[in-house]
Amino acid sequence: MTPAEILSTDLADAAQELRERQEPFAFATIVRTAGSTAAKPGAKALLSADGTIIQGWLGGGCTRGAVKRAAVQALEDGTPQLVSVAPENLLAERGVSAGDEVDGTRFARNGCPSRGTVDIFIEPCIPTPQLVVLGNSPVAQALTALAPQFHWSVTTALDDGTSHQQRFVVIATQGQGDVDALTAACAADPAYIAFVGSQKKYKALSEKLAAAGISQTFIDRVHAPAGLDLGAVTPEEIALSILAQLVKERRHAVEKTSG
Repeated sequence: MTPAEILSTDLADAAQELRERQEPFAFATIVRTAGSTAAKPGAKALLSADGTIIQGWLGGGCTRGAVKRAAVQALEDGTPQLVSVAPENLLAERGVSAGDEVDGTRFARNGCPSRGTVDIFIEPCIPTPQLVVLGNSPVAQALTALAPQFHWSVTTALDDGTSHQQRFVVIATQGQGDVDALTAACAADPAYIAFVGSQKKYKALSEKLAAAGISQTFIDRVHAPAGLDLGAVTPEEIALSILAQLVKERRHAVEKTSG
């Protein structure tokens, strides 16, 4: 195997390890260079959640700060980043300053003696979001079967998963331990929580939750009834409407972060 093939294999193995541990990371690839640079196009590295290089090489310290900032941003936004590290005189010729973003490219200053330009593409790899489905009702069963097709990690226990996963909870107990499930979900503090049931039913449950000491802030966070209003009737249709709302919430979170 060539050194490049060995490096690619090492990167793939390290990435797979991180995926199995449900840890966020990013791939960085040098896509263009100009002038004198230590690394050349095609050089790759695997970056941790804080932007530290885990495996691979992107040259010396000239690009390290810019890559670290871009990796953190990519993982926060969930969107790829393209960063161009160039000497200050070349940035001035382009009419940009370090920190500017133009047409999807973020610029950074290269203060190293080499005075070269390096363009680096950074792609985030974010853990699959976790969907916790509480209950064994027909809607719960339909949602548990449907969600993995849309890249959700589905579990029926609140204590599963890792701290890196974004957690969404749907309570589909439908009369079988509603208050207990809602109380447990409150303690887990998920990114999203929905209750399968009518507004009238949830209002009655809200009074019981308040009497049990659950904060009004949490009570108001619960989406009830769960799902978008699609006119759903069957358990499968209700599950689809809930999944549509979940997708909307996920996308909204990304847009809010990147905005």
